[in-house]
Amino acid sequence: MMSEQPKGHTEARSTKRFPFYRFRGTHRQIGRQYGEACADLIRRHLDLALKRLQSRANLPRRSWEEAVLQYRPYVLRYAPFFDEEIQGVAEGAGISLAEAYFLQLRAEIYSDLQVSNECTTFAILPEATTDGTALIGQNADLPALYSEIGVVLEIIPDDGPACLMLTPAGQVSYIGINDQGMGVFGNFLSCDGWRVGFPRYLFSRFALTHRTVDEAVAALRSVYRASSRNLIMLDRTGRAVDMETTATEDALIEPENGLLAHTNHYISEDLRDKERAPAHKLENSRARLQRIRTLLKAKRGQLNAEVMQDILRDRGSFPHCLCIMPGDEKTDNITFASVIAEPSKGQLWIAIGPPNMYEYHGYAFSQGEQIT
Repeated sequence: MMSEQPKGHTEARSTKRFPFYRFRGTHRQIGRQYGEACADLIRRHLDLALKRLQSRANLPRRSWEEAVLQYRPYVLRYAPFFDEEIQGVAEGAGISLAEAYFLQLRAEIYSDLQVSNECTTFAILPEATTDGTALIGQNADLPALYSEIGVVLEIIPDDGPACLMLTPAGQVSYIGINDQGMGVFGNFLSCDGWRVGFPRYLFSRFALTHRTVDEAVAALRSVYRASSRNLIMLDRTGRAVDMETTATEDALIEPENGLLAHTNHYISEDLRDKERAPAHKLENSRARLQRIRTLLKAKRGQLNAEVMQDILRDRGSFPHCLCIMPGDEKTDNITFASVIAEPSKGQLWIAIGPPNMYEYHGYAFSQGEQIT
């Protein structure tokens, strides 16, 4: 019998927001600006990540530094601009290159992270919205401290698309949109076969260097991937797709009736046999997927950024909620951030999490200001 659902937050929501920064120039300059501006938050993130690593694997410093830098040749092969930014972050924040790389690929280094549940994602095509503007986004679930070290970045490189992203401080890639009308968001997936290669957190911004979903899919297929990740993508033309990956395989999931959603398990027929999440995690992921699908279908044709705020605050499927609050899980995971995007308009709405306790704030390219 399901236990009684805890009451949601009933007090006025906080208007606190993640700090916003704008960086422009060469990738090395962008990284250095990032490192200098966010040095305290980056060091705090690094301390958190290293403490979690030691609690799980107790690796000597030399061991994890050597392990981390094995991934660098793959970054240099496929996306050398990331390496330029990571070097800049290290210089600006006063940390080592290995430490800066560790922040980009901590999932690959943590020995037991493949039992985690992280995130509920969605994409909505124009036909299912109130005004014909496609939507994409997610509730991002990580340890609670990430709500204190998240940053919103507008990155404007000299040689490629600008990006507007939410990311933990020090990471050069997480979730967001580019100024070409693309949006890319992601979920954790658990499978065997992880290896040294191109790190999973870099997949999303790597995809955002492209103009269309099909170009991004082809690019992601071309890299020697280190690990698994689910990516949900939407472009200016209104094309959306969900790309489930292992290190060596992938499968594409198309929208149904203009709606697409994903949580933390393989749902494509081609990759279901790759699933390695334990039973209690699968139960949680399946319940969240069913809940968001139900809510999206119920509001089809009425969906917009405001309605999505209500949906992402939902706790109706307790104990397996879309909006995870402290105490819901045995781990310290919560919904640390919630993001809704209109990529064709170059706009994001972002709330510190859990989003039922915080207001959403709007951001647009070359503004960085609240637009709602």
